[in-house]
Amino acid sequence: VAIVGASGSGKSTMMNVLGCLDVPTRGEYVLNGTDVTSLKDRELARIRNREIGFIFQGYNLLMQKTVAQNILFPLTLSKGYDKAAARRRVAELLEITGLTEKAEVYPSQLSGGQKQRVAIARALATSPKLLLCDEPTSALDSLTTRSILELLSDINHRLGVTIIIITHEIAVVRKICNKVAVLEGGVLVDNGPIGEVLDSDMHPITRSLFFGRED
Repeated sequence: VAIVGASGSGKSTMMNVLGCLDVPTRGEYVLNGTDVTSLKDRELARIRNREIGFIFQGYNLLMQKTVAQNILFPLTLSKGYDKAAARRRVAELLEITGLTEKAEVYPSQLSGGQKQRVAIARALATSPKLLLCDEPTSALDSLTTRSILELLSDINHRLGVTIIIITHEIAVVRKICNKVAVLEGGVLVDNGPIGEVLDSDMHPITRSLFFGRED
């Protein structure tokens, strides 16, 4: 699912709510049958740490830790941490993201695309049901962007993880997303399968974002 909109439309606020970083002042947020808005701080933290993965534009890697250690880190914070199981999970994620040969390398020795792959692997460490991506390709060149999008698409199909992407790159939306939500002024003005949204009497901001015009 892509979340798109002009600057100040509410994309980051929505992402913060979906990631349980902010609690909405009204309404409900239901994740896998649980009304997140009714949970206490400890329960919110558990869902945030176990059921939701975050991928940031700036990677946010731990520079003094190797690739494998970066991926392992979220697991070390989990209750009932099992070292053997964690090592197996890290090895699995290294293989999925194509980083097996980079396991003992430090982030400073990686390209931008490789750093983003580490960030993706780390976000998947706890087997989240929801993966939130904040402009995951905006700092990458076109060829690297393509490889990252292919990886995200593969993860979506292979692991069954729901992926929500905040992006201003319409090419990204068209490439891998099957649904789109369009925001303007904090209001959801269009929402649904991309084909249906673009074939309908779309909102002017949607027309502007996808076709460069509002008429």
